[in-house]
Amino acid sequence: MQTLKHYFYLASAVLSGTSLVVMTLLILAQIAARMFGVIIPSSEDFAGWLLSATIFFGLAYTFNTGNHIRVTILLSRLEGKSRRLVEFFNLTAGVLISGYLAYYTAFTAYESYIYHDVTDTYLAVPLWIVQTPMALGSLFLLIAIVDSYIAALQGEKPGFIAHEDALSAAE
Repeated sequence: MQTLKHYFYLASAVLSGTSLVVMTLLILAQIAARMFGVIIPSSEDFAGWLLSATIFFGLAYTFNTGNHIRVTILLSRLEGKSRRLVEFFNLTAGVLISGYLAYYTAFTAYESYIYHDVTDTYLAVPLWIVQTPMALGSLFLLIAIVDSYIAALQGEKPGFIAHEDALSAAE
């Protein structure tokens, strides 16, 4: 199971990184094309959509590795059962919020597919294609938070806490 989780989080990072590389290549191609008086239609729009894909695909990986920004002023002063209780509350809120986000981003993409919505850019792209990375990234984040939630329920340290503790020990 740990191997499957490792590859899941790695796939999230690879999708994010791939989106970033494609976005960079597209921007570089647009810069080179402008030097020759050519414009790549809707390149700015595609770059924006790839930026969104980069961010949303990377959410699960960054959450699991403890790289999300967390305000731990209160948590750093708590120990034992009280800290676990606060972390459990935070994870519960995270599951609810990310579940809401995942549902509505997927629903929005589905609605765009059903109604055949297209972007209002120079190139009419089906909107569901643009919205799918956001929905998948939100779903990946939900899975990552549920994974941590289950680990907390079983009395184990969630991945993000283990990484935070390792960073604290290194300081």
